[in-house]
Amino acid sequence: MIDSSKAEPLWAQTADYVREHIATGDYLEGMRLPPERELCLTLNVSRVTLRKALMSLVEEGVLSASHGRGWYVATGAQAEPAAGDWPNSLESFTETAARMGLVSDSIVIDQRISPASLDEAEELAVAPGTPLLRLGRVRRLDGVPIAIDHTRLPAALIPGGDHIDFTTASLYAVLDECGTDITRSEATIEARDADEVIAGHLGIDAGRPILVMRQLSVDARDRPVLISTIEYSGDRYRLRTVFTRSKPARRYLP
Repeated sequence: MIDSSKAEPLWAQTADYVREHIATGDYLEGMRLPPERELCLTLNVSRVTLRKALMSLVEEGVLSASHGRGWYVATGAQAEPAAGDWPNSLESFTETAARMGLVSDSIVIDQRISPASLDEAEELAVAPGTPLLRLGRVRRLDGVPIAIDHTRLPAALIPGGDHIDFTTASLYAVLDECGTDITRSEATIEARDADEVIAGHLGIDAGRPILVMRQLSVDARDRPVLISTIEYSGDRYRLRTVFTRSKPARRYLP
């Protein structure tokens, strides 16, 4: 059942509810889900939350949507994506861990408010000197360090954010509770060698390869919300993605 006291966002819990019903055979292949109004009443969630959950399942291939008719369990749908893969859709570290059936937590190594630099201000579309919440965490799955996450965002988005216990709290969930919903993230990934500080946090040898992901995340209005640099241990990160090829338009001679 949906529990608003959990760190996991309501829409993610709603998606899990649907997956569980598919896994147990309550919702069969090709079956139409109960009407949105009924699901909202059953789960005590808003229609916006419900649709966000259902659309995430459509993107995973678990559901299909039929305009004006409802939501259907996709043919060949799987209740869970393959464990061990990181998604090519946008989800938080906490949500990914839950999908994999793992326990996530963090070691907070930096949590403070300080002025935005010129470069940070430009990326976040704020004035130089704007107070930013700086959050540095070693992200772990079942106690194993997976990545080091350094995130910066306007402090006004999370009042009192420098005092929140982020050892278990999800930043995405806290933002959602404060009225900010991240909808898109632009990311670049590159490889480099781990220095001694990074190696110490990740429990690897200095010089081992790591993957560095730099992200700019925005809300539904395309306004910058946060920038982050995430350093993954190279042997603990595998990105799952799909590439499609579009054929060039044919030219017809007159």
